[in-house]
Amino acid sequence: MPLSILFGLLSAALLAGVPIAVALGLASLVFLWLTGQPDMVLVHRMVGGVDSFPLLAVPFFILAGNLMNSALITDRIFAFAVALVGWLRGGLGHVNVVGSVIFAGMSGTAVADAGGLGTIEIKAMRDHGYDDRFAVGITAASSTIGPIIPPSLPLVVYGVVANESIGRLFVAGIVPGLAMAAALMIYIVIQARLKGYRRDASFSLTVLWQSFRRAFLALLTPVILIGGMMSGMFTPTEAAVAAVAYALFLGIVVYRTLRWRALVRVSLETIETTAIVMTIVAAASIFGWLLASVRATEALSAALLAVSSDPYVVLLLVNLLLLIVGCFLETIAAITILVPVLLPVVVGIGVDPIQFGILMVLNLMIGLLTPPVGMVLFILARVANISFEECVRACLPFLVPLLSVLGVVTFWPGFTTWLPALVYR
Repeated sequence: MPLSILFGLLSAALLAGVPIAVALGLASLVFLWLTGQPDMVLVHRMVGGVDSFPLLAVPFFILAGNLMNSALITDRIFAFAVALVGWLRGGLGHVNVVGSVIFAGMSGTAVADAGGLGTIEIKAMRDHGYDDRFAVGITAASSTIGPIIPPSLPLVVYGVVANESIGRLFVAGIVPGLAMAAALMIYIVIQARLKGYRRDASFSLTVLWQSFRRAFLALLTPVILIGGMMSGMFTPTEAAVAAVAYALFLGIVVYRTLRWRALVRVSLETIETTAIVMTIVAAASIFGWLLASVRATEALSAALLAVSSDPYVVLLLVNLLLLIVGCFLETIAAITILVPVLLPVVVGIGVDPIQFGILMVLNLMIGLLTPPVGMVLFILARVANISFEECVRACLPFLVPLLSVLGVVTFWPGFTTWLPALVYR
């Protein structure tokens, strides 16, 4: 009964159009009143939810991504990707994916990818005769690679909530992230043949070398970050600071494309985004604590195990739950609320927490491409100047390769765990 009341309050707030952070906090506060608990519990739990050193990485990774976009570093990445894979059939589709893989090693967010590279990619694909649905669909799908390949904001939050090594989570995301890119590129090859898309550039070692030289220092960003974390030179939180310092160095000293006025604007955008993320984390923390207090974990575990005790069946059901949740809840809120509930269940059936972290984030990234709360859909609808409904229809076919990778991550544990075991042995 208390569990139904808590979710009933949250559902009512969301249906009324209340922002997710306010809905979580309001539902928690009303539940505390109804159950006679002191109101100060709300404050203490919300403050405790954001009082974490690893969460310091969040604003710095957001700032690094914003700086990369503002300093026009994305243009250099795009030009290098064109020279590298633009000669393939359906070339700009492949460029789209490769550009996202590179940018993923700098920003860690799907939104930064969609808003930064997406603007360049969609315009280029339109100019080369690609239809809007294909251009928008591949841009949206490739942006979901960002939070899987390190660094990753959702994995930072998962690591904090699950009390798992963020370094191991980052390393675990490398292979699935590359698998997502490979699956999307295979899909592009098939679609290019069906739709008659041609090559968008001729292969030239000279052009490739020149574009590589122009983008070399930008391409070093993921090498510095991942190499530094894997070698133990700095923690993931310190890596976020290093990313900001390097982005400032490139934008102000090397490329000289980052003006002071733009720096102020980027800083204000970062403060705004960070405030939103931290407010969601704080509100979701108290909501998650209330779920634990009403024994939601035990109830969910009993419900899942009543269907089957087979680990693969339970994981399949958890995937379905996360895909549904991803349609309605923002990623950070979903992680903060559901990890305390789901993690004990999956660990109890023998699932590695590192595998579950990648599985959960991948599910929620797919949720960014599904209505009604898919943030990437809203961004690309604005960038491409098309309706939200048309953007949804464009993204649906590209869920197939993403879901295929999700299936591999779900049913092949070693796919995500072998590299962290190798690096951290």
